[in-house]
Amino acid sequence: MTTATEPVHAPSPPGWPLLRLGFRPFYLGAAAYGMLAVPLWIAFMLGKVSLNLTLSPVLWHAHEMLFGFAVAVIVGFLLTAGKVWTGLDTPRGVALAALAGLWLAARVAAVFAPYGVYAVLDLLLLPLVAGIFITLLLRAGGGRNLPLGAILLLLALANAAFHGAVSGLIDIEPVRALHAGLALIVMIECVIAGRVIPAFTQSALPGLRLKVPPWLEQATLGATAIALALWVLLPANAFSATALGAAACLHALRLWRWKPLRTRSRPILWVLHLAYAWLPAGLALLALSQLGVLGVSSGIHALAVGATGGLIIGMITRTARGHTGRPLQATRLETAAYLLVACAAVSRVLLPLLAPQHLVIWLVAAAAAWGIAFALYLVVFSPWLVTTRLDGKDG
Repeated sequence: MTTATEPVHAPSPPGWPLLRLGFRPFYLGAAAYGMLAVPLWIAFMLGKVSLNLTLSPVLWHAHEMLFGFAVAVIVGFLLTAGKVWTGLDTPRGVALAALAGLWLAARVAAVFAPYGVYAVLDLLLLPLVAGIFITLLLRAGGGRNLPLGAILLLLALANAAFHGAVSGLIDIEPVRALHAGLALIVMIECVIAGRVIPAFTQSALPGLRLKVPPWLEQATLGATAIALALWVLLPANAFSATALGAAACLHALRLWRWKPLRTRSRPILWVLHLAYAWLPAGLALLALSQLGVLGVSSGIHALAVGATGGLIIGMITRTARGHTGRPLQATRLETAAYLLVACAAVSRVLLPLLAPQHLVIWLVAAAAAWGIAFALYLVVFSPWLVTTRLDGKDG
């Protein structure tokens, strides 16, 4: 019998901690894949390793960084946020293991299986997650987040278009489907960043009040959607360049209203602001590519490495800390990871523009910085992601 002086311990949450909430296996998998895939890609391109790819190397790299790496983080985030937003359970245990296993099987099949097997495995995850997420929102009446479900479905469609194009079933260039995938991922970032960056900034800096006019939010999202659609669907033209430039200006204004300079002493905040700054930069570089001033690669990698990579490393540290019951304060290793991803973006985007004759050096430096950044994430977070929350709660 328990006496009045004896502590009463809550029962431990059931199941293996790794499979209690979506962020755990998918953040772990994405970080491991990010750590390996980019350095492996550069080593392959330099002839240092050989890979048995059934895709062209460039298409494999672009597809896997979008639909392998970035999608894993998106899935982990939405399966976790969906529970918070709706109060309803998201997949856990065997169901979550099946989703994570499907993601992993596709990544392995890209290198070791016939193309048809890879394509089928790769096409299954996004529709399943979209169905789970949309059903969850409909059950809870969470109409505000349904646009994210719609973007997931469009992302699944873009992936299907890619595999259809590679297989010769659809008469489009596969790279156009990849551009659509990047555009949709950027739209997810625009929506989520608009919610979390000002909220995180205000909660961490007492007394700060950020007021972004509703018209600016609506104009930014609308202009970005239109500009990216024009970029994906039309040949290069001055009208698309103008739309991309306008969207870049709106994002710069939106970021300025979030007072990024106030976050200088808080790495867990400034990493998000710095990453978001790559959004207007990337859109502006895409605008210049539409005018023939420079190639499209700079704009793509500003969005993919600077914005997407930076927001990912910032979000998978902060949200993993929160959902494992730890303080929202970055350690030196996490801060180093933030700086390394920022350096990878500079090395991949800006330095080749300034000194293109040293492109190989910049690519190697970017890949090394990126790989080390996600290795540091694994060093800090792997033990936390496979063990129970500090406070003993489920999740």
